[in-house]
Amino acid sequence: MKIEAGSNNITEHPHDVKSRPYLCTVCDKWFTTKVNLKQHKQIHTADTLHSCTQCEKRFTTRRKLRKHKNVHSGKYKCTECGKCFSRNKDLTVHGRSHSGEKPFECAVCSKRFTRRDSLVFHSRVHSGEKPHKCPTCTKAFSRPGSLTTHIRVHTRDKPYKCSLCDKSFSTSSHLQTHKRHAHSIRRPHDCLFCGKRFKSSNVLKHHVYTHTDAKPFSCRHCSDCFRIHHHLKAHLLKSHNEGTWFTCHICEQKFSRTEALNIHLRRHEGLKLYLCEECPKRYYTSGQLRKHQQSHSDVKRFHCDLCGKRFRCKVSIVRHCSKCPAL
Repeated sequence: MKIEAGSNNITEHPHDVKSRPYLCTVCDKWFTTKVNLKQHKQIHTADTLHSCTQCEKRFTTRRKLRKHKNVHSGKYKCTECGKCFSRNKDLTVHGRSHSGEKPFECAVCSKRFTRRDSLVFHSRVHSGEKPHKCPTCTKAFSRPGSLTTHIRVHTRDKPYKCSLCDKSFSTSSHLQTHKRHAHSIRRPHDCLFCGKRFKSSNVLKHHVYTHTDAKPFSCRHCSDCFRIHHHLKAHLLKSHNEGTWFTCHICEQKFSRTEALNIHLRRHEGLKLYLCEECPKRYYTSGQLRKHQQSHSDVKRFHCDLCGKRFRCKVSIVRHCSKCPAL
């Protein structure tokens, strides 16, 4: 008899799996104690997560929340950024992020790290060890946190909800990225080549590649190179059958990225989350909204080299240039 996660009367498994007798029936993961199972169950139920009152983070147990609160109120305070810690040891480790000190060195490639556990995880890049296996599919991971995040692909659990709209996310980092892109007007990162401004340094980095023609992500199977890492992952999946497809449970269409699948699912559900502030129109993606917002602007940044006519967006100028009267 299996011990189900939803059962009030949890008893031990009578035969095999003696070391881990407690089973979660949502994701089929086994646990050594009833307490561990109950804590795990909370990742499948967003309402039971414990929220920090001073930031957006949420935790599966009160103990983890109390430990996190030391970041805001711990007695050991970083003089550089104001972050607090409950132990002097943790403050010392954190201080390395400001000083640049990296005392732990990889014996294979000499790469250095600020933390010992970071070196352990990095060493698995060389050894190929991936001890954390998904109980639902064949994927395996070198870090336990990566497995926890991956499992949400199967459970569709999105415990991190945006306080400004109805959108939810599987990780806190995805939530922060969403709030920066969808709800913030700040664009602090500007391109030195063209002056265009961006909301994140990562997007700016990929934009700079368009000026330098750099393609830093190369395929290990062929000579193809790419500017963006997820373009390389899509290439490996489509051309070399390396990776995992994400399938729509409604129409069975396949996607190389979970983000693309999520956007596709919005179309089935009719969820247009991005609202134009100038008119009532709504859109499925932030890119569609940005393109639409150009129709409200008087700025025409793109011009035809043949006739000099100016346009607000790239799509309009591409259409014009194909049939320009000056051709």
